[in-house]
Amino acid sequence: MRPSGRDLSEMRPISIETGITKHAEGSCMIRIGDTHVLCTASIETRVPPFIKGSGLGWVTAEYGMLPRSTSSRMRREAATGRQGGRTVEIQRLIGRALRAGVDRSALGERQITIDCDVIQADGGTRCAAITGGWVALRLAVNRLMAAGEILSDPLPDPVAAVSCGIYAGQPVLDLDYPEDSEAGVDGNFIMTGSGRLIEVQMSAEGTLFSREQMDQMLDLATKGVGELAAAQQAAVQ
Repeated sequence: MRPSGRDLSEMRPISIETGITKHAEGSCMIRIGDTHVLCTASIETRVPPFIKGSGLGWVTAEYGMLPRSTSSRMRREAATGRQGGRTVEIQRLIGRALRAGVDRSALGERQITIDCDVIQADGGTRCAAITGGWVALRLAVNRLMAAGEILSDPLPDPVAAVSCGIYAGQPVLDLDYPEDSEAGVDGNFIMTGSGRLIEVQMSAEGTLFSREQMDQMLDLATKGVGELAAAQQAAVQ
């Protein structure tokens, strides 16, 4: 039995609310169970120097957790003068994942920055950030298309992410914190809405896993991403 009482293949409740902030070109609050992440997209008419003049666009991301997003207060990273390794790893993952789903030629020579701020954490914050980040990106691109600044849609398919793992010897979908903290195997699956893989992160956290279990987790992730993609599409329509 999972601590939450969910079935092995059951997602936590998914909620995506758009238009959260006044100034960002795209914004949403994504809630997956008790994990809540604010995602915004900002359009800039510049690109990194290494692609300047190429005609290609760029999507990048920043990520952070508020001090009381967790059960005890964390120090703000600004107070230490630098970002932690986990933060850097996660924001690179978010940017990499979202860029994979973008036709950068159609986007044109501009940069869209996705900011993901964790308001409340209960497992799966990076997955929620990627999923919500795509919604914010979609809304920003819709604004560009409505203004006639881009003519071809650079986002052909949603990008979403979900966690899977081995908990109490069973493959489970969408780990919350109690499961994540005790899982023998932990993984994150980033996929398109049509089921194509972008990135898979898997690690044994105390229990080795078999090819059969890996395939079972991939099947669970495909189901979960399908539900997330449906929520994304409903949110941006």
